[in-house]
Amino acid sequence: MLELKNISYSVDDENGRVEILKDVSVTFEDRFIAITGPNGSGKSTLAKIVAGIIRPTSGKILLDGQDITELGIDERAKLGISYAFQQPVKFKGITVRDIISLASGKKLPLSAVCEYLSQVGLCAIDYVDREINDSLSGGELKRIEIATIMARGTKVSIFDEPEAGIDLWSFQNLIQVFNKLREKTDGMVIIISHQERILNIADKVLLLSGGEISDYGTGDSIMPSLASGVTDVCIKAAEQEA
Repeated sequence: MLELKNISYSVDDENGRVEILKDVSVTFEDRFIAITGPNGSGKSTLAKIVAGIIRPTSGKILLDGQDITELGIDERAKLGISYAFQQPVKFKGITVRDIISLASGKKLPLSAVCEYLSQVGLCAIDYVDREINDSLSGGELKRIEIATIMARGTKVSIFDEPEAGIDLWSFQNLIQVFNKLREKTDGMVIIISHQERILNIADKVLLLSGGEISDYGTGDSIMPSLASGVTDVCIKAAEQEA
């Protein structure tokens, strides 16, 4: 269980103090959570706060009852929190087999590495000895990153807009991968996304707007609020242009 209690985050810019998140309190208990909302609503900031990449200005974070607010990203990783960036990191000289074994924390036999790659829809023989570099497409890198997270077996796996920068074909396959991840993982998956197809496979959807929780519930219950929120954003944008 992951609990966020009165999480706020603000930064200083040339115009003064800017509030990114405002007193966010929510408890995540389901296996598959999607966080969505307009651009600038604080989605990625909230994900990075959970992962320990940035610290909240105020509030507390509890993982299975343990206060992890002051723990760094490495300490949270040891407790079982993983974070996948919008653009997966590339490692020149490190092979796919290497990185999956490193993620698992032990030297995996080839058969185990191949099994993880198969689960994310990659033909293992074509990938195990390839380097994590520019020769791989965005969709391939995303799938390999998911395979490493599956190998880690973390309590909380966070994906920040996994659909970013990949083509339609890769996105369609990514949906299948997340469906498999949902079935096979014993932990919690949190995905930051705008995509309706991802929201539809989530157990619960958190809707953020202006740094605050606008709604939280099943996809069916959230969709009317989401549609309303999109309309409000479009109206405000039109007013600004006028």
